[in-house]
Amino acid sequence: MKFLSIALTIATAGSIVAAQPHKHQHRHLEKKDATTTQAVNGPVVTMYKLGDKNIDYDEAMKGIAEHRYVVDNGALKAAPSTSASSTTSTTATSVQQKSSSSASSSSSSSPANNAASSSSASTSSAASSTSASAAASSSASSSGSSSNSGSNSGSTSSTSSGGTSGGQGVDKDFDDGSVDCSHFPSDYGAINVDWMKLGGWSGIQYMNGNDVSSTAIAGNTCTGDAMCSYACPPGYQKSQWPLDQPASQRSVGGLHCQNGKLHLTNPGLSKKLCIKGVGGVKIQNKLQTNSAVCRTDYPGTESETVPLDTQSGETHPLTCPDSGTYYKASYGDGHTSAQYYVNPAGVSVSDACKWGDSSKPWGNFAPVNLGVGKRDGAIWASITQNSPTTNAKLDFNVELQGDLSCKCKYNSSQGLYEDDNGTNPNGCTVKVMSGDVTFVFS
Repeated sequence: MKFLSIALTIATAGSIVAAQPHKHQHRHLEKKDATTTQAVNGPVVTMYKLGDKNIDYDEAMKGIAEHRYVVDNGALKAAPSTSASSTTSTTATSVQQKSSSSASSSSSSSPANNAASSSSASTSSAASSTSASAAASSSASSSGSSSNSGSNSGSTSSTSSGGTSGGQGVDKDFDDGSVDCSHFPSDYGAINVDWMKLGGWSGIQYMNGNDVSSTAIAGNTCTGDAMCSYACPPGYQKSQWPLDQPASQRSVGGLHCQNGKLHLTNPGLSKKLCIKGVGGVKIQNKLQTNSAVCRTDYPGTESETVPLDTQSGETHPLTCPDSGTYYKASYGDGHTSAQYYVNPAGVSVSDACKWGDSSKPWGNFAPVNLGVGKRDGAIWASITQNSPTTNAKLDFNVELQGDLSCKCKYNSSQGLYEDDNGTNPNGCTVKVMSGDVTFVFS
């Protein structure tokens, strides 16, 4: 492959995020001012300019997803840091103790503030902001509460795989090195994500050493030297990723296909493919229809391909990782929390839980992010606007219920978020004081 370095400014955020994050064909972006291109034979890799530094497409996507970069007047720039003295962060409002009459600002050390970054890892660099949103952006709009979002007071506990197939044998040790790469391990607890057209896998990364050379697209298979990632049932999460992560700060995860067989990559953590989260976090659907909730596949492709299909009247566990024991990124403080995309009422998981585009408020363009994580013994939870990705408004209410440090709700009639300080367009973050916490859709 021939590489062509192009000093390129980005015309709009949407021109980046509308494309798949690890695509094989790079789209032609609008060039401004004196920017030029040069024709060469063979594939071209597009580079972006940040100051004097050239940045490739994947790093630009990742940086915007983590809010290390922003698009300002058509140019890619380092994101400003968020002041700890502010009463509200750019994407999550302040956390308050119930006993306090004044608002205390949410710290970047709060896992839920960082739970919705596309890599789901908090960072402490000046170029990052305390965020509970993921990148990939579109301006799509929806109004108020739809007819689909009427109340349904019935609530049943669900132990299914969240509307998808697989999940059997979740507590069975994986037969390391004996299972063919062509066999998707649904008999070991993995959930078949068939709409990705990757043989059931939630994502496949083809490796060159310990780094990613390319990411699979529909029709590709788990073969050769590949990391093959998978989804787990509600309440569980992937246990496998190599401890030797790329120096490029990409994350890789899943089972390793090597010599035609699937191998565990983190047997020291577990020999089971799926492990339980910390518990204590739920989703209750009081709508008249489903809402698809999609977790980012992290570590891995970092696309929102881990499905939970919340049906009317159902209650599901929502997986919450412990930052002390789960995956740690190689940069920043490395602590991991979980990010979920909440899609409009009635959208199927097969439409919602995959990389989307700006034509619909689905997938990475879903209006609302949920963040959950446990750190230093406390569970944190957030509801935030998926900004700067989109200004679209979710068509139903989302409220956190439990013994919480403050109120936290998305009000669909206003398109605003509510906490003890009032309303704001960004979101809210809470600490769970005791017991369970439930995200209620109504």
